[in-house]
Amino acid sequence: MTNPDLRRQALNLLHTGVTNAEVARRLRVPSGTVGYWLHMERFRHGELPGRRLAPCFRCHGDDLEIDRGSYAYLLGLYLGDGHIAAHPRTYSISIYCADAWPGLIRECANAMSRVLPGPAPNFVPRPGCTDVKRYSQHLPCLFPQHGPGRKHERPIVLEPWQQDIVGAEPWALVRGLIHSDGCRIVNWTTKVVAGERKRYEYPRYLFANESTDIMRILGTTLDQLGVEWKFARRNLLSVARRASVALMDRHVGPKY
Repeated sequence: MTNPDLRRQALNLLHTGVTNAEVARRLRVPSGTVGYWLHMERFRHGELPGRRLAPCFRCHGDDLEIDRGSYAYLLGLYLGDGHIAAHPRTYSISIYCADAWPGLIRECANAMSRVLPGPAPNFVPRPGCTDVKRYSQHLPCLFPQHGPGRKHERPIVLEPWQQDIVGAEPWALVRGLIHSDGCRIVNWTTKVVAGERKRYEYPRYLFANESTDIMRILGTTLDQLGVEWKFARRNLLSVARRASVALMDRHVGPKY
């Protein structure tokens, strides 16, 4: 019988109420080994005193409801201007939010807390911005786009389960992308009318990103929402048509 089989049998006996010492006697293994197996089982389920592992809807999907809107928004923030780093025992996600938009910082932290229940996010001051940071062992399964190197240097493809969430909450994804690497600005131009040059202003939305895959994700989602857009240049997407800007204003809005 292999060690995994012994461990599984020991845990089954422990779950029925058999003591550690009795399990060790029956299976002829050291009692310390039985105690270690039980400790690690409780650790994985967040049952140790003073320690609670945050639940993950990917790992505990049968037991947890998914806040689809918050996840899609946080996914947009991560794809636009986020970063996941590996640490010896865990991972961290950082979303860099300009200090000029305190509402964005709050909204980012709220979405992070809904997607990753547990400790509140940290706010790390950086030059001109705030790093909204959260540690979790579940980040790679929640954001499988994580990988070595910069995003525009590796493929960025949504998993089928992510596409289902985005399909249910497309505006949340668009809002996250625009709030990270995008903006709403007011352009102006002049036109001669009846011999007089007049100034005209019109709003537009811009999104800049070096990843062609992330550009494709945004463009495809905008197409599905009926928003007209075009490339102002290779790495800059523009929404300038009046009806489409009005639609974006209704569902996205400027940073605040």
